[in-house]
Amino acid sequence: MNIKVCVGSSCHLKGSYDVIEQMKEILKKYDVEDLVDLQASFCLGFCAQGVTVKTDGLDAASVEKIGEDQLFLHNVNKDNAEDLFVKDIYPLLNC
Repeated sequence: MNIKVCVGSSCHLKGSYDVIEQMKEILKKYDVEDLVDLQASFCLGFCAQGVTVKTDGLDAASVEKIGEDQLFLHNVNKDNAEDLFVKDIYPLLNC
């Protein structure tokens, strides 16, 4: 799975660097670093919705679970990143 954190101008100003650093810690904490490729991404097109995190490269079971081949999380920040990861991304890793 790929996790892409938007680092476009708007997201950068809203703290995307902090989100990336927090995601690194979260992936380590949940021991899923080998299952996830964390990347920075240029603008994902949701500038008004805060820092956006996109997941793609999902396996067939995950696609079936959410009905899409990608997932977007909006308004992510260092304070809510772990909650969003646990609720929305971790279950898709099929650990």
